[in-house]
Amino acid sequence: MSDRESAWERVYEWVRQIPAGKVMTYGQIAHLTEPLSARAVGWALNSCPEEIPWHRVVNSRGGCSTDRLTHLPTGLQRALLEEEGVVFRDNGTMDLTEHLWNPFE
Repeated sequence: MSDRESAWERVYEWVRQIPAGKVMTYGQIAHLTEPLSARAVGWALNSCPEEIPWHRVVNSRGGCSTDRLTHLPTGLQRALLEEEGVVFRDNGTMDLTEHLWNPFE
């Protein structure tokens, strides 16, 4: 396993643990998988296996960052999160105080 594959697997381990209806930020996961950056976490999720709940990782504002990706339908991440009970504000973000998951609580 290459260093990159090993790093990606650490990202996937954290993302697998996020409960339905909760989210983590790219930055949170980057902190847990140092020395990865938030951008690297995004790259890992961009090519993750199907069983990884990638949609539960959002940007630091509580918004979806996947709409600009051409291989995913626009609005897919938000729709998947809404199916899990995540509520979005009019500006397209969620209340992170309500939906952010802290794995250490």
